[in-house]
Amino acid sequence: MIKVSTSGKKKGAQKHQNSYAFRANKNSKKTKLINSLPINGLCKRCKDIIEWRKKFKRYKPLKTPKRCVCCEEKTVKEAYHILCNKCAKDKGVCAKCQGSEDIVADVKDDKELLQEQQELDSILSSLPERKKRTYLRQSKRGGVVSLSNQDQETEDDDDHLDSVSDEETNDEESS
Repeated sequence: MIKVSTSGKKKGAQKHQNSYAFRANKNSKKTKLINSLPINGLCKRCKDIIEWRKKFKRYKPLKTPKRCVCCEEKTVKEAYHILCNKCAKDKGVCAKCQGSEDIVADVKDDKELLQEQQELDSILSSLPERKKRTYLRQSKRGGVVSLSNQDQETEDDDDHLDSVSDEETNDEESS
């Protein structure tokens, strides 16, 4: 590929081409720590930037809290953010660029997370053991499984069993 520089001279192709794509070591403690950190309160562009940083090991987590630009307190605990979660949520802007675009990853408080966990536990306790283990196994793999789908599957199975039993009774009557 030929590029033209600002001075008007033509440039050739890249001198050293990568022969294979970069892959971070999945088993290192630092990579596991970085990948486990949530991405909250950002617009789509900033979220993509931080995901890229995590993918190519360019993400450096904060060691001490940073000062928020809005409230001037040391409450920013996520790297590359300039607003604390509270200020970003109150203003309705991205915590990194302060853009007012749609926030892709919403900030969740500890109370909200606890409430969601309690709701999930109550739903799981009402499920049969087989469905519960299926849900937990698929969620552990990273697959998105909704509990409503499993409820529908059980209803479909019940309907199927009803139709099978109706067919059997019809066959017995005709014999």
